[in-house]
Amino acid sequence: MQSYLDFEKPVADLEGKIAELKSLAATDQAVSIDEEVNRLSSRADEALVEIYKKLTPWQKTQVARHPQRPHFSDYVSSLITEWSPLSGDRKFGEDAAVQAGFGRFNGQPVAILGQEKGNSTESRLKHNFGMARPEGYRKAVRIMDMADRFNIPVISFVDTAGAYPGIGAEERGQAEAIARSTEKSLELGVPNLAIIIGEGGSGGAIAIATTNRVLMLEHAIYSVISPEGGASILWKDAAKAQDAATTMKITSADLLAFGVVDGIIPEPTGGAHRHPEQIMASTSAAIDKFLADFAGKGRLETREHRREKFLAIGTTL
Repeated sequence: MQSYLDFEKPVADLEGKIAELKSLAATDQAVSIDEEVNRLSSRADEALVEIYKKLTPWQKTQVARHPQRPHFSDYVSSLITEWSPLSGDRKFGEDAAVQAGFGRFNGQPVAILGQEKGNSTESRLKHNFGMARPEGYRKAVRIMDMADRFNIPVISFVDTAGAYPGIGAEERGQAEAIARSTEKSLELGVPNLAIIIGEGGSGGAIAIATTNRVLMLEHAIYSVISPEGGASILWKDAAKAQDAATTMKITSADLLAFGVVDGIIPEPTGGAHRHPEQIMASTSAAIDKFLADFAGKGRLETREHRREKFLAIGTTL
């Protein structure tokens, strides 16, 4: 069943009427609904296009958090073959919020990292809603080390509200683990790519997104703090999250203009959750281009490219 956001109410109403007509036709074969269904479908499509042409930053935030939006596991199952996930950081334990391992993209070996939010109550609890603990980032470092040793490119799928802020995570060195993962991302001699597929929140995201190329899905967000957190700090009122979302410049268009990200992967009208097969095709094309662009670069050149990219951020505003 399609889940609708608040601002999608006009579309929800029209598609609800279509569902009612189809239900009526199923019980009474004498009723002809084709003409009315086509008319309502056209109106629903037009309404969806109009809504998504002028999304506000807060509305984009809601789309980025949509419960039916494709998650890490969806991208892996669609794009990666011979997927072999690895567990544990070899220091404390396993963290299901960060998924990591090796597979093949169009036949080429790649290392894959990413946060998994889960898509049901049980899986969300298992993956801690995509909020990683220190062992998750230490596992990411372990996988990046292996990829560097065997000259395998690294691809990260970023989708987290932020690193887990629990007491246990802090006791086990959350900040240090994030810093080590960020450091490892920077020093890799192999090319690495990060794709922000939903939320890119704070250090939880940057730990695996300090890469040669950073791409964002059109309706993803990327920021140092959530709009609710920013509003709580700036105005002492989380209810002003909509204002914070606009002020913080968290959308793909804003971040591309600032040079924080390197490209935008367009989403189908209505968001990635409405037509996941289209977003998978676009993401596949983006990964393919990245691998082709960096195929001939040496280790030093790859490292220098990444270094210069991050040093250049903020110098041309």
